[in-house]
Amino acid sequence: MAASDPQKLILKADKLTKLSMTRWSADWRQATELYEQAAISFRRAKNNESAKEAFEKASKGQEMLASPWDAAKHMEAAAALARELSNWREVADFYRRASELYMQCSRPQPASDALGKGARALTEAAPDEAIQMYINACCILEEDGKEQMAFDLYRDATSLYVKLEKYGDAASLLLRWGLAADKCNATQSQCKAYLSAIIVYLYTNDFKQAEKCFNDCCQIDVFLGSDQGRCASKLISAYREGDGEEIKRVAQSSTVSHLDHVIIKLARKLPTGDVSAFKSEALDGQEEALDEDDLT
Repeated sequence: MAASDPQKLILKADKLTKLSMTRWSADWRQATELYEQAAISFRRAKNNESAKEAFEKASKGQEMLASPWDAAKHMEAAAALARELSNWREVADFYRRASELYMQCSRPQPASDALGKGARALTEAAPDEAIQMYINACCILEEDGKEQMAFDLYRDATSLYVKLEKYGDAASLLLRWGLAADKCNATQSQCKAYLSAIIVYLYTNDFKQAEKCFNDCCQIDVFLGSDQGRCASKLISAYREGDGEEIKRVAQSSTVSHLDHVIIKLARKLPTGDVSAFKSEALDGQEEALDEDDLT
């Protein structure tokens, strides 16, 4: 039964990978098989630390055997065990390495999925790193011309930005999502992303940025003629008029109700400040425009 002892399997595999006076080349094939057996045994025994280390070695072995796909699979297994051990640095490193290995064998979808898994694992422990992994996962899919498959990743990253109260970043990411949707002709998702970005800016009481965002989005015909475009127009008009009740009414509309839950929650809290100031600013702007045209 000694051969089934995972610790002895590891020791035997380690010897096979080291050069000596009697061993001039490493036997990675046999060593990798032993590492894999040990990893499975350790995992069954709930010895997660040893299982993680064995999967790392098995991954390296598969790399040495020029099998990046199998190496990536073992690295993902190591990452999952690192998560069980709350070793968040390793979780990030291992999922990133798995993604790189998948890319080596020209498999962008699993490469993106690996980063997505890492991001979800790090949401609570390292949210900033999780967001970056979400964004990198989106990039992989977009470079492969599969923008639509990135939508859930954009959604998760946006929700995390909002949770962290990084509203400017959330709005910027929503605009980027809209661009990705445009590239794959997902006009409904595109228009929802643009309306969501405007709502985020309004939630922060940054009317000037919301208005600029609205004007920019209105340069796009599909948004201008959409339900989301009309909803955004009503919101901007209500802010210009300083009409808090109208803002609340529009925020309760069915168009807003079909946005993502995190955006709906923000919209339901509008307005978040004194909107009468926006009306005063609009009137001042009109007066200045009239003064410029005054030839008397």
